[in-house]
Amino acid sequence: MPESQLDLVQLFSVSADGPQPLPVPDGVPLLELMGSLPQGVYSALRTWHHDRFLWLDEHIARTARSMRGLGWEYELDEGALRRALHRVCTDWPAQDARVRFDVLESPPPRSNTSSRVVIGLTPYHPVPETFLREGVRVEIAERLHRDRPRIKTTEFILRRQPFPLNRQDRYEHLLLEEEHRILECTSANFFGVSKGGLRTSGPGVLEGITRKIFMRLAAELEIAVSTEPVALDEVGELDEAFLTSSTRGLVPIVDVASTRIGNGRPGPVSRRLREAYAAFAEREARAAV
Repeated sequence: MPESQLDLVQLFSVSADGPQPLPVPDGVPLLELMGSLPQGVYSALRTWHHDRFLWLDEHIARTARSMRGLGWEYELDEGALRRALHRVCTDWPAQDARVRFDVLESPPPRSNTSSRVVIGLTPYHPVPETFLREGVRVEIAERLHRDRPRIKTTEFILRRQPFPLNRQDRYEHLLLEEEHRILECTSANFFGVSKGGLRTSGPGVLEGITRKIFMRLAAELEIAVSTEPVALDEVGELDEAFLTSSTRGLVPIVDVASTRIGNGRPGPVSRRLREAYAAFAEREARAAV
């Protein structure tokens, strides 16, 4: 990717007339730019082969459910959103993009639009091969929790900012129940692997789209899945662990807050699922319209 595109950020409002560019200050990252907008609900995903999306229907449906969960009467124009996503990603100058679309509680300030829907794009950077080959370490996010885990709000993004992400030695932070059972990560879902089967929390977690995909893939591979959450004091007994998200796929976890998992290396179940996910994405990714 050319150096001029490494920090590229684009922002658009969405209306029935199509996507309209919004001003982007030089050097402002997408996360900070979106964080300066009115609060709302959102979905983050990536493109495949420049202009395709994986389970976009599910992302849009979850956004609409989040809007209803907040009691909003505002109706999301799905057709306008799809057309705008197709247009901006087709015109995107780099190979693939990390894409986020938000529905805001009010229109963006200092803009000439009444639209409450915005799309942000920045270059997609895959998980480093070293992280996938060696695994990552995660920490615990003490006292951080989602007030309404089924509603994907931008407000939670602001509350998780003190907890760094994406470093190999501190890739994510786990959210816990009061009983110290693992719910999920701050921006991903969590799976443990024990005796060849998967364990992941059922209630009280974000409705992860990629989590659904991996549960489907597990069924196809005849890997058992239990929604009995992993207790923190059981982590050392796991054979493997991994996290899943729409922008990162599957990332193997080999250490939780200095407790080694299995032999300290990514295991065979994680590898099988990651390979199955790559094939699934190639097969199932579709254009927005």
